[in-house]
Amino acid sequence: AMEKSYLSLFLLLVVISCALAKDAAKKDSKDTAAKPKLPQTLSRGWGDQLIWTQTYEEALFRAKHSQKPLMIIHHLEDCPHSQALKKVFAEHKDIQKLAEKFILLNLVYETTDKNLAPDGQYVPRVLFIDPSLTVRADITGRYSNRLYAYEPSDIALLYSNMQKALKLLKTEL
Repeated sequence: AMEKSYLSLFLLLVVISCALAKDAAKKDSKDTAAKPKLPQTLSRGWGDQLIWTQTYEEALFRAKHSQKPLMIIHHLEDCPHSQALKKVFAEHKDIQKLAEKFILLNLVYETTDKNLAPDGQYVPRVLFIDPSLTVRADITGRYSNRLYAYEPSDIALLYSNMQKALKLLKTEL
């Protein structure tokens, strides 16, 4: 009789340890899914607390229906100029605050819309589109050979161009 109770105890332990292992496995997969704390989702580091759209089409739709201007940032993850601009953009309190008034999109690939590359497909470049879905080619940076390029040192100009994009809106709508 002694052996029987040992056996059932042993089976009980096997069952318990399997259940625990399953729980642990479940927990692991949950943790890894939740790993990136603020997921490097749509912001891609340009402002994690801002709301970013996923696609150009969605951004146009939102701009039109919210009557907010759209700001599009073309950049590449492995481009040092993009990285440098991203850093100052993300750390600039006033820009981050003002950006809340825009529909926002940052792209690491080109769209088929030629209007988004008025003078070429370089990065980083920043373009504004008004709610009538017109690309504001008139809001430019300081470089005549790359009209929509901004360096980290141009962050004040980018800020005032964001203000300009919002002002245009008030006067034209």
